[in-house]
Amino acid sequence: MDYKDIGMRIRTVRKSCKMTQEQLAEAVGVGVTHISHIETGNSIPSLKVSIDIINVLECSADELLCIEVNAARPLFSSWIGDLVSDCTNQEIKLITDTVTAMKESLRRLRADTESD
Repeated sequence: MDYKDIGMRIRTVRKSCKMTQEQLAEAVGVGVTHISHIETGNSIPSLKVSIDIINVLECSADELLCIEVNAARPLFSSWIGDLVSDCTNQEIKLITDTVTAMKESLRRLRADTESD
C-alpha cells in the first residue's frame, strides 16, 4: 500500500470538507501530529483510526483507498469530474490538453518498453 498516496487523499477530502487538521484530530480523538504524519505517509493509521477518519470526513473507504482497489475506475471518473467542476472553460481545455499529452506519452513509453 502507498500510505503517502492515501495520506494525500485524506488531506484532499479533509480540505474539501473545509476542516483543519486540528478539527479532524479532535473529532477522531488523536493528536494533530498523528493526523499530520498520516497525511504525509509517515504514519500508518490503525484500522480504528482509519474508520474514524472515514466517518468524520463522511466519505467511503474506496475514496481514500481507491488506488489499491481494482474496481476503482468509476470512482476515479467521478473524482476527475469533481476536480474540474469549478474550473473555467479555459482551465478545462488546458487540463484536457495536459491529460491527453500525458496519456500519449505513457502509451509511447509502454510501447517502447514492450518492444525492448
